[in-house]
Amino acid sequence: MESVSFVREYLLLGLGFDRLEEGFVDAYTGDPALRRQVENAPKPDPRVLARTAANLRAELPSAGLSEERTRFLDVHLRALECSGRKFAGDDVGFVDEVEAYFDVRIERGDEEQYREAHRKMDAVLPGTGPLAERVQAHRAKDEIPADRLQECVDAFSSALRDLVRGHYALPDSEVVEYEVVGDKPWSGFNYYLGDYRSRVAINSDLKQHMSNLPRLIAHESYPGHHTEHCRKEAGLVGAGQLEQTLFVVNTPQCLMAEGLADLALESIVGSDWGLWAQEIYADLGLRFDGEQAQRLSGASGQLLGVRQDAAMMLHDEGRSHDDVAAFLQRWSLSTPERARQSLRFLSSPLWRAYTSTYVEGYRLLGGWLGEVPVGAERSERFRRLLDEPLVPSVLRAGEGYLTAGG
Repeated sequence: MESVSFVREYLLLGLGFDRLEEGFVDAYTGDPALRRQVENAPKPDPRVLARTAANLRAELPSAGLSEERTRFLDVHLRALECSGRKFAGDDVGFVDEVEAYFDVRIERGDEEQYREAHRKMDAVLPGTGPLAERVQAHRAKDEIPADRLQECVDAFSSALRDLVRGHYALPDSEVVEYEVVGDKPWSGFNYYLGDYRSRVAINSDLKQHMSNLPRLIAHESYPGHHTEHCRKEAGLVGAGQLEQTLFVVNTPQCLMAEGLADLALESIVGSDWGLWAQEIYADLGLRFDGEQAQRLSGASGQLLGVRQDAAMMLHDEGRSHDDVAAFLQRWSLSTPERARQSLRFLSSPLWRAYTSTYVEGYRLLGGWLGEVPVGAERSERFRRLLDEPLVPSVLRAGEGYLTAGG
């Protein structure tokens, strides 16, 4: 099968999954005729989709594609085969499911690290009551008034956009529009619409906090998801890598994207992001302790694995929702309501494995970026994440390929 035909079959396969679960295709910016073809066809059998993925993976070495494209498509076809099996009702262990989807092998975290995180947080938020109560009181004071949220979003989006444009070229026509929504299992979501346009939804059901908003905007927009989509559309898609017009849930693409987005704020602003944010809030007449926010973020970062541990307890160990909610409350120091909101995400058939993209993505990409000094070399590595079709196994192996990235 020639390369153009092969990629076309890959796109048809990925689009077929959206007929089984709306939202499985996170973004598609390719030929609309392919999407219409899938939408007008009978609903696919998930077992047929799984077999198609396996067959395409077997044919991949003879498709005449470059090494980088072959590596990318190989791990994505493996992920789609597993998704087909899951939709067909196969019992796949959670750890194996995560490995097939995201090209990583996970394990339970070290609770001693979580205890150490609590000790550090205790030092940042001294007081006499239980740490959980002090954290929740701090979060309550950190809430952004609902009537100020939009102007805060606009201010940080504008400031981050200016910074990103100074480091990484973006098309003049690129734009992000923000909307507030409710009844969602996430705090924010980027809908990439193609042609360098994104719609970012922010969940009103979850209180938005001053310490988190800069990170949220960086994650969803600049230099996170929106920036990555724009750069890859201008570079990879422009160079003919049409497999990059499809962004599918539960694939290595997601782990790379979430890791990049979670590292976005520090990558563009630096370690003193809190002091930078403090000045922007001050211009808006809001008081924010940037130094304290930086220290608290550094301490609570050691709790990164708690959500993944909770997912493993729920799906591999068969623990009850009450047990898992109690675990989340204990280690993440969250309210019962916040723990139940997290459980909703972890229990979703489509999203249950997705929490590993944040945990393992941050660890893997953060480690890879941290191999080089802050400055020009670190900025260049982040550019490669924005521009190249890298996958987790490539970073783990210390390999990489250079492409026309734009």
